[in-house]
Amino acid sequence: MKTAPSTSTQPETFADKLLGFTLPGRNARGRVVRLDGVVNEVLSAHDYPAPITHLLGEALVLGALMGSLLKEEGGQLTMQAQTQAGVVSLLVCDYRGGSMRGYVDFDQAELAGLGANPGLSALFGEGYLAITFETAAGQRYQGIVPLEGDTLAEACETYFSQSEQVPTIIRVASRSSGTGRVAAGLLVQHLPDGEEGRERLHVRMDHPDWEHVLALASTISHEELLDPSLSMEAIAWRLFSEDDEIRIQRGADLERGCRCSAEYYQSVIARFPREEQEAMQDEGGRIIVDCAFCSREFAIEI
Repeated sequence: MKTAPSTSTQPETFADKLLGFTLPGRNARGRVVRLDGVVNEVLSAHDYPAPITHLLGEALVLGALMGSLLKEEGGQLTMQAQTQAGVVSLLVCDYRGGSMRGYVDFDQAELAGLGANPGLSALFGEGYLAITFETAAGQRYQGIVPLEGDTLAEACETYFSQSEQVPTIIRVASRSSGTGRVAAGLLVQHLPDGEEGRERLHVRMDHPDWEHVLALASTISHEELLDPSLSMEAIAWRLFSEDDEIRIQRGADLERGCRCSAEYYQSVIARFPREEQEAMQDEGGRIIVDCAFCSREFAIEI
């Protein structure tokens, strides 16, 4: 029997936290996320222009949505978009247990010539998107798809369709706010034979249950995703109120989590031969390491 979110004894979820839900009667699962403080912490590491803050905000949302699909603690999702001839040469973000980080490398002069709202093809040209899931035990699963479509979300839908054979809809919204930027997203998937331990090669994109779920999920608007007064539980309930049962699972708290440290870089440098370490040193005998994610420099002495 359904219970409206407003009657729950737990507080509703509004920002910087993941929310999962399942529709048992339709064999579907979903994730909702809204980033506020987290996205602004990540963006504050660099003075990104507006088109890049929009792009990275979208990427962080996608990283959280897809990373939350990992069932094991200690697993990591890494998303990397790259091209050899685009304005954006590299976009990378990762997610691990609620910890998020991201970075974009781009040509400032070329970006200035694209106008206020460049599309994905204008930013990347003929690039590719690599999505890597890594388990806590170190097993890695990677899928690579072309950067096609108008948004990163569309490229991720292609990944799930081609690499995972899982019908998926993803919607992402990002905009400037009075305090910086807010970004949000919805991911819904159809798993016809249940979530656990099934073969996916026979998945039907035209399954009646999926067509029903897709039609409802497609009605989500950018305004609803970004509305600070609308809880993520309310989003799920609004979309799928026709279904008999909606199971809500509150997920991880989200935070910026760059894992750089002097100790970590020292351990990496120690793996290089002594002559190579000496070649890296500056005049003061230190090796200066710059973390692109958090824009911090570390002076490593050997």
